[in-house]
Amino acid sequence: MNVVGIILAAGEGTRMGGAVKQMLPFNGKTVVEQVIDNTTASLLQQIFVVIGHRAELITPLLSGRAVTVVHNSDYRKGQSSSLKAGLRALPDGVDAVLFMLGDQPLVTPHTINRILNVFNRSQSPIVIPVYKGERGNPVLFSRETFSDLSALDGDSGGRTLFKEYDGRILEVEVDDPHILSDLDTLEDYVGLLRIAGE
Repeated sequence: MNVVGIILAAGEGTRMGGAVKQMLPFNGKTVVEQVIDNTTASLLQQIFVVIGHRAELITPLLSGRAVTVVHNSDYRKGQSSSLKAGLRALPDGVDAVLFMLGDQPLVTPHTINRILNVFNRSQSPIVIPVYKGERGNPVLFSRETFSDLSALDGDSGGRTLFKEYDGRILEVEVDDPHILSDLDTLEDYVGLLRIAGE
């Protein structure tokens, strides 16, 4: 199956006290670079990175990396605008998309590959990773859902479709607590650094 990754890295991060969370130092690079490295090390066929807020700072970091950059000029309209920008950039023949959050640098290639392997066997419309019974990210959406995703508005993101596809969603248990954490506040960032041993 042709599954591509879309990294959502366009948000303003309004609760970060003015810091651009995609640009925060992490593991000798930045948060968004670590997310890209984890994603490109997986079995995903192609990687798209959607940027918007402070794109002029993020764009140079993407130079030379095996990713396609997508500019979302409507990023202030919320996460749905980035989902739609990424979908519009897709080539023909894509069977599914794995939406990666640009502020989850600890999600491993192994976790990504587990989600992909489950989809390849099941071809469920939505595949969600679960850690100890709790749903997290990244989430895979098959082509069947693309028209519904393209109709979303605001900052709700793909989880809006969970009710519509209830009963056909496949949850995959992963041994990765980091699917549950992202960077919303500076306290989250400090905690992330602590986990990473920095």
